[in-house]
Amino acid sequence: MENSQAPHPWRRYVALGDSFTEGIGDPEPSSPGGHRGWADRVAEELSRNCPDFNYANLAIRGKLLAQILGEQLEPALALQADLISISAGGNDLLRPGADPDTLAQKLDAAVARMRATGATVLLFTGPDVRTMPVLARIRGRVAIYNENLHAIAARHGVVVANMWSLEQLADHRMWDGDRLHFSPLGHHTIAIMALAALQLPHTLVPMEPAPLPQQRWQSARAEDLVWAREFFFPWVLRRLRHQSLGDGVGPKRPTPAPVVVRER
Repeated sequence: MENSQAPHPWRRYVALGDSFTEGIGDPEPSSPGGHRGWADRVAEELSRNCPDFNYANLAIRGKLLAQILGEQLEPALALQADLISISAGGNDLLRPGADPDTLAQKLDAAVARMRATGATVLLFTGPDVRTMPVLARIRGRVAIYNENLHAIAARHGVVVANMWSLEQLADHRMWDGDRLHFSPLGHHTIAIMALAALQLPHTLVPMEPAPLPQQRWQSARAEDLVWAREFFFPWVLRRLRHQSLGDGVGPKRPTPAPVVVRER
């Protein structure tokens, strides 16, 4: 556990993005929107010993990059945040024909606008998904997009939270049962990484689970069949129908407000 007494320069944090930043996979009934997630955990740490700190989270599940920039960027700028995080493009990369270079060009312009306000900007690379069903097929696109993100960060003086190098995410317990979102353990681990990227002392304790016991072939295949029925096929149907889990959903924290600090 690290000393959390050191001051930090931020007083207003606004998080932009999709389900990852909304906190899907980390249910918490007492949290706004019913989910906690890595961004809430980071905000909780930022609020310790900082009574005038405020936090807004505009992220909505299922949003594509253009939707995030079109619907969340202007409100975020209007909130005059001095710390902005953005993770966007993952839902685009899942779609056939997605071009990571074109996506990065759009994000680059948005990051330039954020940095022009003087705000610190925190970017997230995509994780290495080589061991994940469905996601593994876009590993090459994610790698190309990540290289673009590093270039954007260097060009604009942006902080990068590098999930690709976060080896703990290879443990399947870091992932939710739908194999698309992170579990509470995954969100906790990512929050620690984000705080480290911001060079912030914190009180979060790393959780280092032992490797899972090797499954018997029959058990693993049975789990795959259940997953396909409950998660994969409904996901495919939503894509075919041009539907999103975020349809009709609003941001869980649309205005900056103080954060309730939770003990782990």
